[in-house]
Amino acid sequence: MSKWLKKKSKKKMGVWDIALTKFAVAAFVLFIITIWPTAMTWVHSVNVWYFLAASVIFAARPFYRFYIK
Repeated sequence: MSKWLKKKSKKKMGVWDIALTKFAVAAFVLFIITIWPTAMTWVHSVNVWYFLAASVIFAARPFYRFYIK
């Protein structure tokens, strides 16, 4: 299934489609955090630097593949 999904996504999706998908996921996460009090409490209790470190780690490979390679 992974090969099929990669084959389909490369042909049909452009840069704007991928960017809008990422924004949709971010908006959905914010929605979940807003309606679920336990998630909101957890987010507020975690140090903000952990989220920054996670975002840098998650963005490292796509950044490398897109800009450096």
